[in-house]
Amino acid sequence: MQNAVEPTADRAAIQYVPYARLARSPLNVRGKAPTGIEALAESIAQKGLLQNLAVHELKERAKSPCLGVCAGQRRLAALDMLYEQGRITKDYQVPVLIVSEGEAVAASLIENREREPMCLADECVAFRLLSEEGKTTGHIAALFSIPEVAVRRALKIANLAPVLLDLLRDDKLDYEQAKALALADDHATQERIWNDAINAWQRRPAELRAAITREEIDTRDNALAQFVGLEAYAAAGGRVRRDLFSDDEHAGYIEDAELLYRLASDRLIELSQTVAAEGWQWTECRTRYDAMEIMRHGRIASTTRKPTKKEKTELAELIAMRDNAQAELDAYYDDDSEPDEARQERLEATATAATYAADQYAERFETFDPEDMKQAGAFIYLDDEGRVCIERGLVRREATPGALASASPVGSAIPNAVRAPKERPLHGEKLCRRLTAHRTAAVQIELAQQPGVALAVLMQRMIPVVFDDVYARSYIDHAVKIELHTSRDALVSNADDMAGSVAWKALEGERAKWARMLPRRVEELLPWLLEQGEDVTSNLFAFCVAATVDGISSADRPHAVNEVANTLAVDLSRYWKPTRAGYFAHVAKDQIAAVVSESVSPQVAGELRGMKKDDAAATAELRMTDSGWLPEVLRNREVPERVTYGYREDDDEEDGVDTGAEADELSETQAGSGKEDDEPH
Repeated sequence: MQNAVEPTADRAAIQYVPYARLARSPLNVRGKAPTGIEALAESIAQKGLLQNLAVHELKERAKSPCLGVCAGQRRLAALDMLYEQGRITKDYQVPVLIVSEGEAVAASLIENREREPMCLADECVAFRLLSEEGKTTGHIAALFSIPEVAVRRALKIANLAPVLLDLLRDDKLDYEQAKALALADDHATQERIWNDAINAWQRRPAELRAAITREEIDTRDNALAQFVGLEAYAAAGGRVRRDLFSDDEHAGYIEDAELLYRLASDRLIELSQTVAAEGWQWTECRTRYDAMEIMRHGRIASTTRKPTKKEKTELAELIAMRDNAQAELDAYYDDDSEPDEARQERLEATATAATYAADQYAERFETFDPEDMKQAGAFIYLDDEGRVCIERGLVRREATPGALASASPVGSAIPNAVRAPKERPLHGEKLCRRLTAHRTAAVQIELAQQPGVALAVLMQRMIPVVFDDVYARSYIDHAVKIELHTSRDALVSNADDMAGSVAWKALEGERAKWARMLPRRVEELLPWLLEQGEDVTSNLFAFCVAATVDGISSADRPHAVNEVANTLAVDLSRYWKPTRAGYFAHVAKDQIAAVVSESVSPQVAGELRGMKKDDAAATAELRMTDSGWLPEVLRNREVPERVTYGYREDDDEEDGVDTGAEADELSETQAGSGKEDDEPH
C-alpha cells in the first residue's frame, strides 16, 4: 500500500480510526467538488479502502479531537455516501496517516499534483485480470461506472500481443493503431501485420485495418450485408469479425462471401414468389440494379388509382419529409465550408431513406390489367443500401407481338415506376458550376478562333427557330445554348479562380483588342461594320458568338457544349489545372487521396490521409498541378440525346400512318424512347 506522503519520523505508522472522527480539513487545497463518487463508493463497499487518508488533528477541546482529511477528499466523500446509505457505521475503521498541521498543506498538494494517470495498457490488462477472476463485464462496468462497451473494448485491447502492449506502454503504438490491430484475434497475425507495415503510412489505422480485413466484406458498405443482416448471417454459421470500436452497432467484417450471397439469393427468391403470386408471367431476382438490362425490356401500360383521403395525407407527409431531407443535403453540397464527412453520410442516408419511403408508398397506387400481366413480369433487386426494389410490368423482347404492341419502352415517363437508386454525386452543385465555367471559357476561346465553326454553331440554334414549321417537333436543347447576353459575369461568379486561367486571360485579351477597334458610339456601329473587310467581321463574329455560349451546369451530366468542344477537339487540360483553390479545397479528404492515388501513387495518397485537410490539399496541388488530370465533370464529353416528339412526314407517306389518334399514340411512344432517328427533323 502506498501512502499519500512519506511517513515522518515520529508518526510513521498507519493507524485505524473510526469513521466518526473524520472531517474535511480546511487545509485541503482541492477546491473543486469531487466527481465519480458513486463508483468509488461502490468500489470501497466491495474491496474496502485500499489507500489510506492523510489527516491532521483539528484544534478542538475534546478528549478525541476530530481528524481533518487533508489528502483523500474523494475517499472521504465516498465514505460519507456509504454512511448515508446505511452501508457503514460510525465505528467503521479507516486507515489514516496522521501528519502535523504544518505538513497538511504539503500532503494535500503532493497527492493532488503529483498523481500520475494510469497507463492505458495497464488499465486494460487490469480489466482482463478482473475478467479472469470471474467478474462479468457488467460487474466491472458497474464497479467503475462506465458503459459495458467500454469494458469490452478494454478487454479487446488487452488481447493484443504482449510485445504490442509493451509498445503501447512506451508510446510507440497509439490507441487508434491498437484499435485497428485488435481486429485480429490471434497474436501471430497482429504481430505480422505490424511488422509488415514498414513505412509510416502503412501503420496508419486505416491501412492496418485494411490489411487485416483484405479478403472480408465491410458490412457498412455492402448492400447484401445490409439486406441479410449480421444476425441472420451469424445464425447460418457465418463468422463475423466485430469492430467493437465503431459506434455503429452493425459494424463488422463478413468472412464468408459465398454464404452471404446464398442467403441473399434465397431471400430474394422467396420475395419473388410473393410477387409472382400477383399474376405475373415471370419474375427474376438480381442482387444489384442493372439499368441496361432493365432498359432492354418493354413495359405494359398501367393505371393509377386514386388514393384515399388518409393515403393522400400520409403520402403528402412522406413527400414533405423527402423534400426537406433533399433540401438539407443540397444545402450541404452548396456550402463551401470545411467538409464534414460524418454529416454528409448522415444527410445522404436520410435523403435516400426518405425518397425510398415515398416511392414505396406511391407504388401501391399503380395497377395493371390482369390480361397484360400474363405476358409481362417483374424484376426484384437490391439498391445500394440493401433495400428491396421491384420493377413491375416489364416485357421481354422475345415476347409475343401482341404484348410488344401494347408495351412502351422502359424509358417512357411512368410516374409511379420504381426509380433506380439515386447515386451520390461525386461533386456538389457549386463545384460542378465552378468546373463547367472553366470548361465554357476553354470552349469560348477556341471557338473565337474558328469563325466557320462559330457560324455553324449559331445557325444550329437559329434555324429551328426560324423554320419552326419544319422543326417544331424537335427538342432543341440538344443544341448549345446561345442567347443575346454575355456569359462573362456568370463565369466569374461561379469560379472565383477564373481570373488566373489561361482561357480567361486569352478571352480578356481578345475583348480588349476588339474594344480598342470598335467605335465609341452605338449609332456608328453599323456603318463601321459595313466598312470592314471579311477577315475583321468574321473574327469579330466568332468572338461574339463565343462570348455568348453558356455551358455552366450544376451537375455532371451530358451537355450540349460538349458537342462544340468535341468539334473543336478542345484539350481541357491546357486550360484547367487541379489546384488547391480550384478543386482540392472543395472536396473531401478521401477524394483528394483517391485522385492522388490515381494520378501519382497509392503511397503518396496514403501519406495524405494522415494530414489535415488544408495540408493535404496543398500537398496534392504540388503533386498534381502539371499532371494533366481532369475531374469527371471535365472528362465527361457526352452530349444529350436528340429527342423528337411526334412522327415524320415521310414515314406517313410510306406506311400510311394516320395523323389522328394513331399519330398521337406514336408521338407518346417516341417521346418516351429517347431514340435518335436516322434523319434530321
